[in-house]
Parts: sequence; structure tokens; C-alpha cells
Amino acid sequence: MNPQQALELLWSEAKPTERFFDPTNYRHLPLGAQLYLQHAMKPGVPLARAARLNMSGELKLKGWCPFTAEQVIVWDRGFVWKAVVKMKGLPVSGADSLLAGEGAMQWKMFGLIPVMSASGPNITRSAAGRVIGEATWLPGVFCDESTVWNQTVDDQTLQATLKVFDEETDLTMRIDSSGRLETIRYMRWGNPDNTAYREVDFGGIIEEESLFEGVTVPSKLRIGWHYGTDRFEPEGEFFRGVIHAIRYK
Repeated sequence: MNPQQALELLWSEAKPTERFFDPTNYRHLPLGAQLYLQHAMKPGVPLARAARLNMSGELKLKGWCPFTAEQVIVWDRGFVWKAVVKMKGLPVSGADSLLAGEGAMQWKMFGLIPVMSASGPNITRSAAGRVIGEATWLPGVFCDESTVWNQTVDDQTLQATLKVFDEETDLTMRIDSSGRLETIRYMRWGNPDNTAYREVDFGGIIEEESLFEGVTVPSKLRIGWHYGTDRFEPEGEFFRGVIHAIRYK
């Protein structure tokens, strides 16, 4: 199955939610969590568990390379991120995915010449960690009973415990006084320096947000490894993206 077929299949299998956002149902949560949810979702908006995004931006490979991409995320099922990256003007296409509980990366130049292929338990665990960070595009999942909101030192620092497959992580989010998301940070399984796989600081900065189908989510962001340390900007940051459209189910 090629990346486009995998993306379309995952989207077709996502069922529209039958739950809708009612802020009165979440008055028991910490004040910061209530503020974030009410900023992110209008009353009556479906608590979507699937999103289809169109985006563009730059990836840091050997230098910053432009990309265009489409992604489907289905909570509790996985994701497909299908992209075309221009490396020195040459197109490299393929996908990162988490399907049927298995993570994989498959990339080819001109759609023919293999450039990179990876799979296995470490790739799967890292991919599950990626989905946890991308929950910010699906704020409805923060309303799940399985999401645990932890008390923090102030109302503008939020921490939610999320679980995707076997990967459970505390996601720390910083919001402003209106509930707008400013930063995210958590520990993600990876090997950014090509040594042993381990838990590494991950996250980034939300530069802009936009309203899509009644949901306000990050639309311009900078993401990477070692976020929250002095290694983020010189070496950890690898994704600069702009979200152009989102459809929800």
C-alpha cells in the first residue's frame, strides 16, 4: 500500500464522534485546563478524534529543506504523514506512519530510489510519542476520561497525562491568560544524536493559532528535540510548519 492509499484508508475508517463540547462538564478540572479547553473549542463543537491536515514548511535535514504534506491523525489508531521534501531541489517523497500499532518511515527520491527506511520497536515507540504531542490538534481528546489532568504551580502551566498504545507521557503546556497555547514540552523516545534510544526532551513554540471548523489550534509552530534546554535552537529544532487547513471527524 502506498502512502496515499494508507492515508485515505485511515481517514475512511475514522468514525464521526457522537460527543460534543459542553464546558460545564469540565468544571472539576484545574482552572488552567478549563481555560485552555474553552479557548480551543466553542460550545457544541464535536469532540473530534480524527483530523486531516494540510501543511507546508521546512525540515532540518542537511540544512533547512522545504516540504508540503498531508496528515491524518486518528486518536487510538495512529497517523500517516505523507510529504514531499525538496533536498537541494530534488524531490524526496514518502511517509512517516503509525498503523496497526507499528511505526514506520519510508522515503524515496523521485518516488523510486530508496533514501531511508526504518521500523521496529524504537520507531513505534517514538511514533506513539509523536501522536501525544500532536494531540494539540485534537483538543477533544483532552476531554476523555482517560486523560489525567495534574495540578501545577500556576493556572498557565498545564500538565496532562496521555496514553497512546503503550506509551504514556506527561504533556506540559504553557498558555497565556486567554487560554491560548504558547508552548508544549514532554519526554519522547528517540535518538536525535544517533546514539542509543532514550527519553529526550521534546516540544516547541506555538507562534500562531487559527480557527478550523470551530476548533482553535496551533497553525504555525517550531518543534524539535531538546526543547527547554540550550540545545533546542542550535541542534534540536527540526520542524517549522504552517497549517493551512484541517478537517475533523
